[in-house]
Amino acid sequence: MGLFGRRRAPVAELPVEGRLPTFDGAAGWLNSSPLRPADLRGKVVLVEFWTYTCINWLRTLGYVRAWAEKYADRGLVVVGVHTPEFPFEEEVDNVRRAAEDLGVDHPVALDPDYVVWRAFANHYWPAIYLVDAEGRIRHHQFGEGDYEGCERVIQRLLRDAGDAPADDDLVSVTPDGLEAQADWAQLESPETYLGSEQARRFASPGGVAVGRSRAYVSADPLRLNQWALAGEWAVERRASVLQGDSGSLVLRYHARDVHLVMAPRPRGTSIPFRVILDGGPPGDAHGLDVDADGHGALLEPRLYQLIRAPGVIEDRTVEIAFLAPGAETYVVTFG
Repeated sequence: MGLFGRRRAPVAELPVEGRLPTFDGAAGWLNSSPLRPADLRGKVVLVEFWTYTCINWLRTLGYVRAWAEKYADRGLVVVGVHTPEFPFEEEVDNVRRAAEDLGVDHPVALDPDYVVWRAFANHYWPAIYLVDAEGRIRHHQFGEGDYEGCERVIQRLLRDAGDAPADDDLVSVTPDGLEAQADWAQLESPETYLGSEQARRFASPGGVAVGRSRAYVSADPLRLNQWALAGEWAVERRASVLQGDSGSLVLRYHARDVHLVMAPRPRGTSIPFRVILDGGPPGDAHGLDVDADGHGALLEPRLYQLIRAPGVIEDRTVEIAFLAPGAETYVVTFG
């Protein structure tokens, strides 16, 4: 993104938004022993709430990683708080594997019971809180964006603490893969939850049969941002789960990227699937987790990138056809 060399813009006076809570409610830690207030005294602290399947958090990760690297020797401490959205994200082994795969090597407090989340009165993934050397929260950022603003506050707080950065340049980040920024100018589809608790815009005839298995058929045609099921599914509170030997999830959308959070049931099984874009293979529009013919495998609980389309974006229909039972599908997100 070529941010090096930009002149420092003044940072407005920073309010005091409260004191840094302790992390005493954490159920465990990754990459660190438990951090106490004494360990952070005199440090500028960046606290980020995340959950590993959240595409919005994934798109912030490159910046947080770069800040941790650039400012560590100036007194910045980055602390991640992993507060799960979905049940499988409560499992320590899943979080540990995700952190390793994604290059998260700063301290991470595990918060499966939302104790730290509540101590901060937080409501968002991702959320960043910037804390000065006196332990006061001076800035927050909810959701993606304003990376320059956050970094300028980091520089200001380090300067106030007597650990001025060697220069005023901003980090240069060129994110790719899951960390690539969304194509906001062309994105017209909202995240789509697939469990009965938050499901919207469901189009299969007969609606949702909550909590029990039944046969569904897709709607034809689907309107933009509608979704449907085909085959025998059980729509549970948090996920739609395939019961039959095969079945499909179908969506009409307008975006460059399509991601699906899903998990195999039971864990440890492999469920083959195929992505079909506008009736055929995705070709050069395939995502990281499928090939050009659309073939992929559901192996572990995480976010899967199914589509990354080049060129002009338009309304399209994607079908994810599962070839074995047990696929738990939680949410579709776009970029």
